[in-house]
Amino acid sequence: MKTSWRSASLVASAAAVLALTTACGQENGNASTGAQNVGATAAAGGYGTSTTAGAGNGYGADSKDESAAAKPEAAGKLAVAENAKVGKVLTDGAGFTLYRFDKDTAEPPKSSCDGDCAKAWPPVPAEGAEAAVGVDKALLGEVTRTDGTKQLTVGGWPMYRYAKDTKAGDANGQDVGGTWFASAPDGKKATLASLPGLSVRKDPKLGDIIVDKNGMTVYRFAKDQAWPVSKSACTGACLEKWPAVAPVSEDDTKGIKKKGLMPFTRPDGVKQMSVNCWPIYTFSGDSAPGDTNGQGVGGTWYAVSPDGKTVGAAK
Repeated sequence: MKTSWRSASLVASAAAVLALTTACGQENGNASTGAQNVGATAAAGGYGTSTTAGAGNGYGADSKDESAAAKPEAAGKLAVAENAKVGKVLTDGAGFTLYRFDKDTAEPPKSSCDGDCAKAWPPVPAEGAEAAVGVDKALLGEVTRTDGTKQLTVGGWPMYRYAKDTKAGDANGQDVGGTWFASAPDGKKATLASLPGLSVRKDPKLGDIIVDKNGMTVYRFAKDQAWPVSKSACTGACLEKWPAVAPVSEDDTKGIKKKGLMPFTRPDGVKQMSVNCWPIYTFSGDSAPGDTNGQGVGGTWYAVSPDGKTVGAAK
């Protein structure tokens, strides 16, 4: 593949406090007090989520670093990959995401992407494409483009790569211009499966971390406390940057340690979820599932492991 285009209420009685202490335990070295450290909102990724990305020419190819389209490379053996931001997507043999264009048609198959559009979205040649496990061979086909070349179709939809995807697993073309979408194995638009209220995702860099029902990374604040009761130190402007995760029933979780998995009442009367009695939050700087822009912000915000501990925090 060429690098030019891959490249978480205080109880009154002592007995209740004791019970809560037993449920939550104490994690040494993490509860502290002090001023809030909100952290700055991280910049959102350029093309992954914005429906206005590439609005300059409608193709997402208005950046000066775009290069002319090279000879299209064969798709090879197609595969199905799980993308944290998009869901199950169709990839080529090298692991690069394949896309479909809303302005194309599937019945009959027709491509509406030529010229500059085809430089940003190189058509995938039909020749040499093979179905793999999870891909129905009967859905593979071809369409003749205006230049006479044959383009791969899946479920009738012409397939493309994206010039701003520089490595296998990238999905920077998702929702560009509100018309480009990663392809599901059947040629339809890829979508994330419905998730439990809290579940576990394996991040390439952080390992197993907790995500909410939308697939967004969940964080802990080092200035909060879990013992003897859950208490949040994030208030006011802090909550605008770090929204509190709402209560989730225990049976609406998957892969999360049950000890200390409970809601508590914040000083403002709002209920917030806790894991191992630690308050949990999401980050406004994360714009899409799979983002971990809040990791390490201010040296006080960290992603959360399935047992409620922080991931990547200094020991």
